[in-house]
Amino acid sequence: MMNRWICAGLALGLAVFAFAETKSNMKESATIGGKAISIQYSSPAVNSRAGKLFGKEGIIGQDGTYPVWRAGANAATAFHTDANLDIAGLAVPKGDYTLYVNLADPAKWELIVNKQTGQFGTDYDAKQDLGRVKMTMAKAPALVEQLKYTLSSAGGNKGKLELAWENVAASVPITVK
Repeated sequence: MMNRWICAGLALGLAVFAFAETKSNMKESATIGGKAISIQYSSPAVNSRAGKLFGKEGIIGQDGTYPVWRAGANAATAFHTDANLDIAGLAVPKGDYTLYVNLADPAKWELIVNKQTGQFGTDYDAKQDLGRVKMTMAKAPALVEQLKYTLSSAGGNKGKLELAWENVAASVPITVK
């Protein structure tokens, strides 16, 4: 009987820890050129692990898909567009996709647009890639505790997708076709 209480307590403790680490079901959306674009993702926290997240020896480096990262936590990061897009030179037809990031070169991330949808984040299939584009890298102005996606309009049919976490901000331009 005591073992069941201990197991139940451990399970509850792990669940609380996991919840504190990740905010699930985050959604970012914007209207660019009159068309809706959205990203749905789980947002992991840095949680005193600054400097220990990226790189082969980091937390993300432990995923079996490394150097490809699910660009979030838990379920794969979902991307939806109501319009045909040009993302940094990649033609993306309207529809649903999954976003990943190639971290092989820490100074030159690549955004991966993948045609597979609905999978867990570590169920990456490179054969389903629509394409990859180079991201513009920047240092975040301050520590970004929770991973955050931002979609913003730059006027007309132009916009930007940005991912920021820890001390990194990476972005790509978007054009609605």
